[in-house]
Amino acid sequence: MNKKIELAVFDMAGTTVNEDNIVYKTVQQVINDEGYNISLNDVLEHGAGKEKHQAIQDILTSVTSCEEVKSTAKRAFSNFKPILKKLYKELDVVAFERVEELFDVLKNNKINVVLNTGYDSKTANQLITKLGWKKGEHFDALLTADDVTNGRPHKEMICKAMQMFDITDASKVLKAGDSAIDIEEGKNADCGITVGVLTGAQNREQLEKAKPDFIVNELIELINIIFY
Repeated sequence: MNKKIELAVFDMAGTTVNEDNIVYKTVQQVINDEGYNISLNDVLEHGAGKEKHQAIQDILTSVTSCEEVKSTAKRAFSNFKPILKKLYKELDVVAFERVEELFDVLKNNKINVVLNTGYDSKTANQLITKLGWKKGEHFDALLTADDVTNGRPHKEMICKAMQMFDITDASKVLKAGDSAIDIEEGKNADCGITVGVLTGAQNREQLEKAKPDFIVNELIELINIIFY
């Protein structure tokens, strides 16, 4: 191994779960329903990886001239949840190719697998149910925006994951995600390895701004990073 990894923390949508950016398309919709004309690229640039109320607020601040950001964000977010719930009921959610194979390799090598996300618990568990994933079989723990006071890129979720598995040395933790926020989260927690993956929200140039240790096309490439 390059580094002795004992815990791997993975983002969900765009990283392990392929849901066709439906969350960010919904964020775009609820903001534009407030009278704006933002692009999906704007949403991904300023909102990817964040708790979704915070994401809406940050997008409004960054790319609009909205004078009442907080009240507009609150209104948009209240519309976001029911729309997303309906879409998720209809959506065919799948894991990215070979992600389950990767999880098996990690678990067989006694590396704990944690999913973390800017989603609330209900949304995250809805995704997991659609995938047919089971705690203890496919992954070891799930942490959502509901489980912490400070959302990403704060280190709180990773610190909580470390506590769950009695890991005190952050250099033994890997964090992987499809947004700069994921990488910043890993760096804020002093993770031994931070990885950006190109299957989701942001492109290579956007990920490179956060200075990850590695950028991969697919998560299965982590096997070569961790074990060789």
